[in-house]
Amino acid sequence: MIYLIVIVALLLAWLIFGYNRLVTLRYRTEEALSDIDVQLKRRYDLIPNLVETVKGYVQHEKSVLEDVTKARAAVAQGGNPLERDAAENALSGTLKSLFAVAENYPNLKANENFLKLQDELTDTEDKIQAARRFYNSVARDLNTATKTFPTNILAGAFGVKQVKFFETAAEVEKEPVKVEF
Repeated sequence: MIYLIVIVALLLAWLIFGYNRLVTLRYRTEEALSDIDVQLKRRYDLIPNLVETVKGYVQHEKSVLEDVTKARAAVAQGGNPLERDAAENALSGTLKSLFAVAENYPNLKANENFLKLQDELTDTEDKIQAARRFYNSVARDLNTATKTFPTNILAGAFGVKQVKFFETAAEVEKEPVKVEF
């Protein structure tokens, strides 16, 4: 009888700890996704200031400013960061082209507001990448738990599903950078 009680107690403890681990991993995944959203919102809010600063200097580069504005509008259409990933990547690309255009305008490059905004955006991009890496590590832990024995039994019983990873969208971003002098 004592053996039966010990086995039932161990089984119950395993169920409790396994379930709590899955719940913890799920909430950490959601928190990590929310952290990405916070940084993307920060970038989204900085862009109008950057566009206004650049507008005064680059009168004949209207298409670049329009592309940034369109990409920002595409991001505004909503969804979670995983659903908006393609739009966010397009926005990153247009910002890179905006900074490339700015290289042709020495007065703009020396403008204190532009430099501060550029630094803020660079910092934000770094934070977005860090948040995505953190999300991917938490997603990996959750996905591993849902596929490995014995927690896969609990995951199936409680409906805990795997989550998608953030991945580099464009093949161009995976290619080595060419540096020419």
